[in-house]
Amino acid sequence: TGPGGVRTYDSTDGRPLTVRPLGPGRAKLRLAGSVGSRTLHRVAALPGRCRERPAEDPRAVFDTFWQTYAENYPFFAAKGVDWRAVRDRYRPKVTRHTTDDRLFRILRAMIEPLHDAHTSLEAGEGRRYAGIREDTEPPTGETIARIDKATSEAVGVPQRHWANGLVSFAELPDGSGYLRLTRFVGFADGTYEANAAALDRALDEIFTRKRVRSLRGLIVDVRFNGGGSDRLALDVASRLTDRPYPAYRKRARNDPRCLPGRGPAGCPPGRHGTRPEAVTVRPHRGPVFTGPVAVLTGRLTVSAGETFTQGLMGRSPAPVRVGGNTQGVFSDTLDRALPNGWRFELPNEEFLTEDGRTFDGAGVPPHHRTPVFTEEEFRHHRDSALTRARALLSGERPASPPPGARTSPPAGR
Repeated sequence: TGPGGVRTYDSTDGRPLTVRPLGPGRAKLRLAGSVGSRTLHRVAALPGRCRERPAEDPRAVFDTFWQTYAENYPFFAAKGVDWRAVRDRYRPKVTRHTTDDRLFRILRAMIEPLHDAHTSLEAGEGRRYAGIREDTEPPTGETIARIDKATSEAVGVPQRHWANGLVSFAELPDGSGYLRLTRFVGFADGTYEANAAALDRALDEIFTRKRVRSLRGLIVDVRFNGGGSDRLALDVASRLTDRPYPAYRKRARNDPRCLPGRGPAGCPPGRHGTRPEAVTVRPHRGPVFTGPVAVLTGRLTVSAGETFTQGLMGRSPAPVRVGGNTQGVFSDTLDRALPNGWRFELPNEEFLTEDGRTFDGAGVPPHHRTPVFTEEEFRHHRDSALTRARALLSGERPASPPPGARTSPPAGR
């Protein structure tokens, strides 16, 4: 126990949990690596059902799965999915004799239309499902190798690598810098603190006092970024500003009474969630780069890669985004267990702009749309996004875009 009754607990994934008392019966919980917090309210005792062993009957598994989504998933309306109709369709197909294979196929079929990369189901014996947007193919090892090779060729000069190769930097011949961020986790083995320290060491070597003064612009490449810690993503953003600014606001579903299908439009917007929690980008204590920034994005910009992109939108001068829409998944995920021991994940948060929009589903759009890691780009050894970004930062008039490229304004919902 620390000052003020603060307690820190270890978690299974190496990220400490901190609980800070707020007063009688209330406390604030924070998970290292997350930018939000949760308010805890003491109850007199656990509900009686919590002391009962859950039934492993396939019908109980189905009901737990459906109810958890009904109480927590924020995006049914945006996805055009009537969750009550899903129950009406699939619940009669489940009996106490339903096999594991059959039950897995049913649960998968229920969530597959969401096309949400933050949904997953682990059902043992090789049965696993992970959602993804319809226009996205999960990258294979071969695809990743092609992306790495194509990116290196397009940069055209040697890059330095840090943090298990997940952070790369090069000074380009035109005087701008190229920073590639492949993930916001995995920079070091072990704890969140070790990851944060490894990232800090890399950024300290990149953003030196001399370099931040000499760079004429910076290209930040998160086109292939699988996510990780939102806090570590903001640590990078903190190197790109000399003044605090709003990153986004987080709101979570928290009203189990507001179920999908109640009323003609389901839950009223803003009436089913926590009070939005503001998240701020604060300047790093050392050298920071305040010049023009271009951010490269695409459908493989996922999760913390997207909160990073959104977290740069309030920067001044505002970055220009080049490439394609990000994947469209921002929330932390809830890790839940089913009565038969299966595990599943789902999101329960919205990341809001200052005017209350989110980019969930469609993703953050670019200002300048170009092909990103397409077969044609690979075949012709072309990187249209990087070429466009370099032209924009240098003030040159970009060349005519290749087929499939266009300029588009930002949008959200």
